Amino acid sequence: MRKLILMSAALTLVGCASAPDDENLCGTVSGYLEPAKDQGLYRAVVTHLDGKPVISKPNYQLAPGEYQFTVAELISDPAVKVKLAARTPKQFVINVEANERYHIGAQFNAGKIYRGMDDSYWQPVVWQQESYDCERVKLPDSSQ
Repeated sequence: MRKLILMSAALTLVGCASAPDDENLCGTVSGYLEPAKDQGLYRAVVTHLDGKPVISKPNYQLAPGEYQFTVAELISDPAVKVKLAARTPKQFVINVEANERYHIGAQFNAGKIYRGMDDSYWQPVVWQQESYDCERVKLPDSSQ
C-alpha cells in the first residue's frame, strides 16, 4: 500500500512539473512603435480596454482571449481637415494569442479630402503581428 501511495504521489508531481502554466501565458498589445507614415499608418493611443478607462502605456500584457480596445488616432496629415469633434476614439477587437505581440495604430484612409464631421478618414488596425515570448508576472497582491 505504501508503494502505491508513493507511486501515486510521484506521478502527480511529474504531471504538475510537465503541465504548462496556462495562467502565466500571455500576449502583448503594443502602441509604442512609430508605424510607416508612407503607408498611411500613424500611432494610436489606448483610452479604454474592455470598456474601462486606462492610462495609456506602451504595452498591454494580457491573458489569451478577445479584448475590445478603444483608441484615439494621432494622425498628422494635412489632408485631414475634419472638425475636432469628428476626431473621436474608435473601438476594435483583438483576439490575443499566447506569445504574440500586436502593434496597433491608426490607418489613414487617404485618397480624398476629409472635412467637417466625417470620421471615416481612419480606422484602428493591427499593423504588425510577431512572435514574442510573453510570461505574465504575478504581483504579490495578485493585481495586474
